[in-house]
Amino acid sequence: MNSTSPLAVALVSGGLDSMVAAAMMRADGYRLLALSIDYNQRHQIELAAARRIASVMGAERHVVLPLDLRAFGGSALTAEIDVPKTGVGDDIPVTYVPARNTIFLSLSLGWAEAANARDLVIGVNALDYSGYPDCRPEFIAAFEDMAALATKAGVEGDRFRVHAPLQHMTKADIVREGTRLGLDLGLSWSCYDPAPGGLHCGLCDSCRLRAKGFEEAGVPDPTHYATIA
Repeated sequence: MNSTSPLAVALVSGGLDSMVAAAMMRADGYRLLALSIDYNQRHQIELAAARRIASVMGAERHVVLPLDLRAFGGSALTAEIDVPKTGVGDDIPVTYVPARNTIFLSLSLGWAEAANARDLVIGVNALDYSGYPDCRPEFIAAFEDMAALATKAGVEGDRFRVHAPLQHMTKADIVREGTRLGLDLGLSWSCYDPAPGGLHCGLCDSCRLRAKGFEEAGVPDPTHYATIA
């Protein structure tokens, strides 16, 4: 990979999905700019994971952008609302952060246009997820159309592409792909409500989906859980 390789802005939360999505883009020959958002989330420990991941991915630059969404609240991740621990349900859970992926992709778009990149990367997944509306293929397609209308590059015909390579993968598929790429998946962080000692709680939706993914993939889970669901 060299300076003539295409450049992509990758949203790197510190989680398993964003790590694998970024690695897939790198494997496809893209250079990476890594963007993480410090939105004063309950699980701020994920930002340390994001820094580790950006480093091992060889990101040319990693920006951790402060954006305090606790000023708005409306989510168990940004307000004093308990994180559910009873299992993954069918409804949109209280861990949904209002318009989060719209906000984050908009920030990625701004950086991409400034950096003369035309590719954005996000680790959303529509199959094995917790019911978030901003993980659906329809949302990704609509954002691309919006970007074509909202940017100088777009109105000049130089469209942006939003890559969501995990869109139709199960969590087990994601674990297998990360393993195939030779990633240390233990560098990632998934838990919404970290337990004392820097452990994954083991009971929130994100922990349950992570553990299920490793189990179904037949890959040893490197995660340290405070409780096994």
